[in-house]
Amino acid sequence: MIGSLTALWNRVFAVLGRVSMYRLVLLSLGTLAVIALVLSFFGLVAPGPLELVVALVVLSIVCVGVDAAAQRVLHLPWRIESSLITAHILLFVLMPSLDLWKLVGITIAGAVASLSKYVIAWQGRHILNPAAAGATALYLLGTAFPVLGAPLWWVGTPAMVTPVVILGLAILWRTEKLRVIAVFVVTAVAVTVMRMSIQTQTAGSDFDLGSALWSSISQYPFLFLGAFMLSEPLTLPPRRWQQFTVAGVVGVLAGWPIDLGAVSLGQERALIIGNLVAFAFAVRSAVRLTLESRADLTPTVRELTFRTRRGLKFVPGQYIEIEVPHHHPDARGTRREFSISSAPEDLPLVKVAFREASGPPAQPGSALKPQSSFKRALALVEPGDALPVTGVWGDFVLPKRTAAPVLMVAAGIGVTPFVSQLRHVQAAAEDRDVVLVYVASESSELVYRAELEATGVPTIVFTRDRPADLPRHWMWAQGVRLDADGLLRVVPDLSARHAYISGPPGLIADLAPALERARSITTDAFSGY
Repeated sequence: MIGSLTALWNRVFAVLGRVSMYRLVLLSLGTLAVIALVLSFFGLVAPGPLELVVALVVLSIVCVGVDAAAQRVLHLPWRIESSLITAHILLFVLMPSLDLWKLVGITIAGAVASLSKYVIAWQGRHILNPAAAGATALYLLGTAFPVLGAPLWWVGTPAMVTPVVILGLAILWRTEKLRVIAVFVVTAVAVTVMRMSIQTQTAGSDFDLGSALWSSISQYPFLFLGAFMLSEPLTLPPRRWQQFTVAGVVGVLAGWPIDLGAVSLGQERALIIGNLVAFAFAVRSAVRLTLESRADLTPTVRELTFRTRRGLKFVPGQYIEIEVPHHHPDARGTRREFSISSAPEDLPLVKVAFREASGPPAQPGSALKPQSSFKRALALVEPGDALPVTGVWGDFVLPKRTAAPVLMVAAGIGVTPFVSQLRHVQAAAEDRDVVLVYVASESSELVYRAELEATGVPTIVFTRDRPADLPRHWMWAQGVRLDADGLLRVVPDLSARHAYISGPPGLIADLAPALERARSITTDAFSGY
């Protein structure tokens, strides 16, 4: 059952991964705006059609203009998608209007939202969700000057529930934040229902649990807040347990707004507090990597060695997101996630590897996909050039208990996080029971073979041809099919091991059912390649 669900998850993830996260968010918000516009003709949402159009035009002009000016002053690459995402989110958080003063308020909110990315920042990294910062600014101004309006979160209406859920699921699937946002939504709804129950009973009225549940889901903006704002990777901490904590904090504060007199902790203020908690978990800074050298590991795999300019901390198995600004990026964007193949002991040097051609590495004879604009731009980066890193993330880490038996299943370039982990195990002299299953199209595509052999870890190789000069602890799985039965043949104690599988999501989907008999399955899928 777990393997089947893992397979389904990764098949969908493979499809969504063809589009960059930012473009998918923008497309989803744009679709939501069109749906809202259609609904407005029938009076199913609060704003009217013309109010929606005017507000979106004003917000887009302000956000794009302020971002462009700030990025020009700071010599940063222009990111129009980020500007338009902020504008679209504010469209659903603020109340669109044709009133001149309220349009002034909308303008101020848009300008503050964009400026917050550069002013409320720590060493180049913004701390607060921009839309939440802009909405909070308007809320505070609106208490002194009511004519400017206030955030109303009109997106929280029954007619918008279905489109928000569908489009929000696509975002959360792509960003792998479904469980985190589920914690937020469940917490927010539970706290809201509790508050309704207490208030109803205090007033001496009857409490209807079903009506309270539906009201908290359909008339509160929790679904939108979670899917399109709380899920923003740049304002979340790196580890999943930290993300769950932030989700719980925001859920409690959003479900039960705290009245502080002139100010209350409503939706956007709850998110801002969550952003501050996330920042406290990991004081993030802008990291830049300077390219030291390139190396050809196989006919199709390239390795990049960088040197960090600032302190970079990571746990073996985690990944970094590198940005390569370039003109006319395709749908997969200017950023890409890379598993770190070096160990923490190698710092300040950091190594990553990637396939030059992006066809599925473990299925021989498959057609290669066109190379992304990102990889073409990356090929032009010269030694000495610096690239920005947006952060370090991931929970694809080995069990803390070193006595726990582990099975690593690497599909092609998916071996990179395992190289980092095994190099660390070797450097730290940890005593771990590890078996590696390495799947590649052919023996010439076995990446980091020398490093893996040096660790002494028993390795079973699945390749079309027999690798030459195999050491004693390596075995070629000749004639063995990589399915449940075949895996049991080469790893008979599978049920006692914690399985880790890394590689393209399509391949993970194919291999996951074969790992159902393991004690647990942890996956690391590469998207957007």
